[in-house]
Amino acid sequence: MAKGIVCADYWKAYNEIVPKEFLVQSKAETFTVEGYNSLLRHFLARLRRKTKCYTKAKHMLVHSVKLLMMKRNNQLAILF
Repeated sequence: MAKGIVCADYWKAYNEIVPKEFLVQSKAETFTVEGYNSLLRHFLARLRRKTKCYTKAKHMLVHSVKLLMMKRNNQLAILF
């Protein structure tokens, strides 16, 4: 996987702001990121738009994501 900032589009401003050695412009590199974003939005109401469930504290968001990832990796058996 590429290290740096991954951009799916070829917007000219990226070249002006981000140094070339850190910029990767490719849809192939964003596939995994978008998959995880979709997974998180599906299972965590606090990451969806147009909802009353939202995170006020950063540590609660961190704990929610950790719980979801533990469950998805079969490291947590108490949630159904």
